[in-house]
Amino acid sequence: MTTEEFKKEFEARRLKVEEAIAKYLPTADTRPSVIHSAMRYSMEAGGKRIRPMLLLAAHDMFPSKVDPLPACVAIECLHTYSLIHDDLPCMDNSDLRRGKPTCHKQFDETMALLAGDSLLTYSMYILANEYKEYPAIAAGLVLDLAHNGEKMIYGQVEDIEGERHVKMTPEKLDYIHHNKTAALITSAITMGIRLADEYDEEKLKVAQEIGMNIGLAFQVIDDILDVTSDDATMGKTTGLDAQNEKMTYVSLYGIERSREIAGELTSKAIQLCEKLSSNCDFLKALILYMQNRIN
Repeated sequence: MTTEEFKKEFEARRLKVEEAIAKYLPTADTRPSVIHSAMRYSMEAGGKRIRPMLLLAAHDMFPSKVDPLPACVAIECLHTYSLIHDDLPCMDNSDLRRGKPTCHKQFDETMALLAGDSLLTYSMYILANEYKEYPAIAAGLVLDLAHNGEKMIYGQVEDIEGERHVKMTPEKLDYIHHNKTAALITSAITMGIRLADEYDEEKLKVAQEIGMNIGLAFQVIDDILDVTSDDATMGKTTGLDAQNEKMTYVSLYGIERSREIAGELTSKAIQLCEKLSSNCDFLKALILYMQNRIN
């Protein structure tokens, strides 16, 4: 797949995800309108939709008649809830997200908290409701998203404890990023596989390994960009890691070694994709795009 082919396909798929978000979320005027407006504000703020795109790419490997778009919206709901809560004054206290004022700046802290809660809950409703004709698939999707959403919280807890000067170690850093970032990205891959007409536990194990490598590479690049990029390019507040004296891949290994680590993880993920299915051109191109992203 050439770069131009990838860009064209990426944009076509991203637009489908945006249309699905508009379709499956409650309208902004649904009572109580303030909470649904806040939910839509954060969900419609844009972004690359990496997790839904990974889910679609994983679905490519074993295509089926089951529509992957509701699952794409569900995982984006859960991801966006985590961003809203991360930005709150009690957490990162960020003013900017996806190039726009954060939810608590646009509305208020209470409504932002509740909007995040609503998106988390609604993600599970979408899966249960939209896949009710496929109960085994629905159960598997809920299992993946709920389990990895919980792991995301575990990683966040240890991250916060690290900021409170609990002794941080390389082992703790790995735990944080395996859970806080890589777990939800892993869900995108496994959920895409679960939508197949037939899958088995061996395929899921490989899918989990693909997701973990992608997720860790994503976090390494994020740590690098927090140091090397700026607010305008990233669409969010940068420099918070250094400001909060957080241990990151960059603070631990330096920028150049961190880039090497991201490259090694990316190569491993691509090798596993080729092992799992020959229908992985878009997924491989997407993984490389994630490694080389600038925001």
